[in-house]
Parts: sequence; structure tokens; C-alpha cells
Amino acid sequence: MNRHYYVTDNLDDVEIVEQELESSGINSEQIHLLSERDAEVDHHKHLHEVTSFMKNDAVHSGEIGAVIGVALSMLVLGGAYLLGWTETAAGWIPFIFLAVIILGFSTWEGGFLGVQRRNAHFRRFKRLLKSGKHIFFVDVEPEQEEVVERVVERHPLLKAVGTGEAAPHWLVAWLHRWHQFRRSI
Repeated sequence: MNRHYYVTDNLDDVEIVEQELESSGINSEQIHLLSERDAEVDHHKHLHEVTSFMKNDAVHSGEIGAVIGVALSMLVLGGAYLLGWTETAAGWIPFIFLAVIILGFSTWEGGFLGVQRRNAHFRRFKRLLKSGKHIFFVDVEPEQEEVVERVVERHPLLKAVGTGEAAPHWLVAWLHRWHQFRRSI
């Protein structure tokens, strides 16, 4: 999937674009609006605003923390083995336990630090958001590219500001099925 980013200052137009995209076969789970003007967005009930959790970098930073944790854990286990500490009566158990604690702490700390930072995918739009603009983005499959181009073409207030990596297809599909299930209840 590809993510297409657009900038605008007109939420009425974005709401129309969302409705047109959805009527053209783009699921609502593929459409998002990033804004720092929450009060304005609240007046437009059809807009799919990025959740506050997704505005921060907890997941990405947690993954980095986990990679660091794995490296540190391997260092602890390798060091214990090379120094012969695993040959004692305690054996491997305390070192495995320490490695698990290090991995968990590193992952948690990475996520904790990420909560305090803007999502890595959205940092490039910081200046635009501070100036009161809104970032509208759509995650599309290759066969949906033409649909998005056709709809956006009719809305000159949307200015393309780039592309990026989209949410994985399996995640978007799962969210779509989940929302359909919740609506059916």
C-alpha cells in the first residue's frame, strides 16, 4: 500500500473528498486527517481524525527499544557464557531472567520516550500543522491509485505534499472487518 499526503486549510472540502472516496470504494479505515485544530475538526462529524495515540511515536520507538533490548540481552547471555558464570550451581536461570527483564525494560522505555515525541511519519509536517493547516492522507492499494487521483483532481484546495509508507494491508483489512462487526452489533 502507498500513502498519499495532501495539505489543506478547508475542512469542508476535505469532508466532501472523504465522502467521494468512500463512495468510490475506498474504505474509511484508509482515510485520515491529521490536525492540531481539534475544535474545528469536531464540527465535521464525517472526518476520520488520526487518534491521539497515533500522533505520537510510541510504537516506532518501542520497536527501537526492543531491538536495543535484544542486543543487550544477547550481550548479557553471551557474556555470562564466555565468563563461565553459567557453569555455577545457578546455571542459566538468573541470566535468562535478567535478559528478559532487560528486553522488557528496553521496549517499555522506548515506548515511553515515543509517547513524548511526534510520530516519525508526521514530523515533516510539523511546520504546516503549526501554521494551522490540515494534513489529509489516504492509504491505497495500487489498483486504487487512479480512484484517488480522479477524486483529488476535482478539489484544487488539496495540495499534494508527498507519499510515504502506508499501514500494512492486513492491518487496514482487519480494522475494516472489526468496524463492520461493531456496526452489526
